[in-house]
Amino acid sequence: MVMPDRKIKVIIADQQPLFRQGVSFYLGQAPDIVICAEVSTEGDLVNAVMSETPDVVLLDISLTSDGMDLARVVKQHVSSVAVIVISPSPNDEGLFLAIKARAAGYVSRNISSDELITIIRRAASGEYPLNDTFLSQPRVAAQVLEQFQDFSWGKGVETFVSPLTPRETEILNYMAKGYLNKQIASMLDISEQTIKNHVTSILRKLDANARTQAVVTAVRRGIISLS
Repeated sequence: MVMPDRKIKVIIADQQPLFRQGVSFYLGQAPDIVICAEVSTEGDLVNAVMSETPDVVLLDISLTSDGMDLARVVKQHVSSVAVIVISPSPNDEGLFLAIKARAAGYVSRNISSDELITIIRRAASGEYPLNDTFLSQPRVAAQVLEQFQDFSWGKGVETFVSPLTPRETEILNYMAKGYLNKQIASMLDISEQTIKNHVTSILRKLDANARTQAVVTAVRRGIISLS
């Protein structure tokens, strides 16, 4: 997680110089973001990740023949880095692969600079903006649940340490429908910080690292339903 007084270090990995320069220019307008490297090849990206230890990597899905595999390689080298995959035409299959690759975000190349800056900030703070896309599309969620039947999300899938309270189950249901903390807080008429506390407890009890994992685990355990 990035500390408030420290700038977010970003690496831009894209084959097109004009795109890299454009993204670098707009991100440079944000006072809390610094571009620590711009690369155009897989090798240069890995070297930059190792030497710069960035907070966020903006990864062009077309940088290699398997951009999602490269996302996994980056995470293997620096587990704390948040990888935001950029695609010319995001689709359900790409979203599924991004989830498997543990990407923090999956966005279109047509994304606005303001939206990209927001996603970078969220990813750098430990959030997974990708979950918003996943949880807001029930059909994709169903596909993930079906295809991940034999996929290990971690020991949270096998063991359930502690039961959820009624309030936590209620909040988890809202999470499964794609609502954000602020929206849930408004609907339940409680503070956003209280929601954050409940979400932290939910993740701990389900032994999950992210909201997506918590929802998948809860559905597979029969705690909630996506219907």
